[in-house]
Formats: sequence, C-alpha cells, structure tokens
Amino acid sequence: MTTNHLLWKVEEGTKVNLKDHDPNYIAKDIDHSNAKDALDNLSQKLSDLQEALAAAQHHSILLILQGMDTSGKDGTIRHVFSNVNPQGCEVHSFKQPTPEELAHDFLWRIHKVTPPKGVLGIFNRSQYEDVLVVRVHKLVPQEVWERRYKEINHFEQLLANDNTIILKFFLHISYDEQKQRLQDRVQERDKAWKIAAGDWVERKYWEDYQKAYEDALSRCSTNNAPWYIVPANHKWYRNYAIAHTLVETMRKYKDDWQKELEERGRRELAQLQQMQAQNK
Repeated sequence: MTTNHLLWKVEEGTKVNLKDHDPNYIAKDIDHSNAKDALDNLSQKLSDLQEALAAAQHHSILLILQGMDTSGKDGTIRHVFSNVNPQGCEVHSFKQPTPEELAHDFLWRIHKVTPPKGVLGIFNRSQYEDVLVVRVHKLVPQEVWERRYKEINHFEQLLANDNTIILKFFLHISYDEQKQRLQDRVQERDKAWKIAAGDWVERKYWEDYQKAYEDALSRCSTNNAPWYIVPANHKWYRNYAIAHTLVETMRKYKDDWQKELEERGRRELAQLQQMQAQNK
C-alpha cells in the first residue's frame, strides 16, 4: 500500500484491511479554508488536460467510482467535473440489470459504454457490482462470482492495452457517517428526494459489504488499473483528493499529447501551403 499523501493506492498483490484506513483522514497541507480555491485550481487544470486528451485522440480515460450508499459518488461527479467540456465527457450509472443485460455476460453492459479515444468516461458503480451486491445477496453461486475477479482483471487489461487510462476510486466512509447522511436526507427537505428505504436495508449488510470490497480491492488492483482508497467522511476532502490524483495522472501524458498536436499542426500547415502554392 502506498499513498500520494492524500489517499491510498492499493499496490498489486496487496491484502487490504479497510479498518487500517481512516475515513476521517485529512492530509496536513490541505484544510477546509483553502480547499475551494485549491479545487477550483485543479478544475481548471483538468479542463486544460481534457482538451489535450480530446484533441490528441491517443488515449481514453476510465474513472470508476464505487462506495457504500451515501459515500458521495454523485457529489464527486458534480463537483470534480463541473469545469470539463461536456462534449468530451461521458457518465454512465449501473443499477439493477435489465432483462436484456441479464441475458448477456456480466461485462456486456459495461464494455459497450467504455470511453472511446479522446473521451473521459466516468462510471458511477461499475462491473464491480457483480462481485459486491451479487456476492452479498447471493444472487449467483460462489463459484460464479469467484471467477469474476479474474475476468474483470482480463477485461481491464484489454482496455489498458488499447490505451485506456484506468483509475478506480473506493469512497471510504464510516458506518456512523453513513447513518448521519441517511438521517440528513430524512430531516432536510432539500434532500428528501434522495430518501430510499433500500439504503437503510443495505446497512444491515455493512460488514458483508466491507469484506466484499476488501476482496475486490485486493484482487483487482493492478499496475494498469489501480484502486485508490479515498478518505470520504469529509466531502470537500474527497473531492480534492480525487481531482488531484486525476490531474497528476493525466499530466504524465500531457507531453505526448502536446507532441502529437504539434506534429499534426505541422502536417496541416504543410498541406495548406502546398494547396496555396498549387492555386497560384
């Protein structure tokens, strides 16, 4: 397990114990008072990097958000990606499978919406539902969901081989924090629309879900598709940590994207000059 000082990256082959990771963690060099300005700065950098990604058409990005109910998947999307160009961003949510989806392999509905080159794709829940809720509620036999870890790893390697940059974020909240957020939805009128009785039912399976997440994080974090454990009890910190990690990852490819754009510009200019010379 390594950290970029904001969150924890699960190294390939690491055995994860979520109790070793404090969902209240806040890095010493960031606090609530300067978080908004810091996130605004990262949002602008993300916008610039997304523009280069879209123009170069060399890579796609797949960002996966997983977490317990109320962990902040929707909030992360709303705040972290508020400044990106909608034309270069796709968001897909994965809820209970439809009859058509159930008639195919479990990765069918996932694969058909993976981002094409030049696009930043965001999954609100993902293929991991089939080793999480499916496992916890025993919707298929154990031998079925057990083999899905390897199938997911193969699937993600296939995407990586085709220049998809994959980042997976587990939004780690505490049992008590989830209870408070669920109660807030009941007590605050502007959050009442979020109330779902099923969320309270799922709390009964909290420990089962923690175990399922630990296994998914341990068995499916690879060099090409790493998992990050995000301290998510503080919403503002969750947003900053994810934005920072995404920007730092994309910056590694910026020079390659810029080189491609400059070369493309030279080719287009040469072609234009040739056309102009022919028309004289």
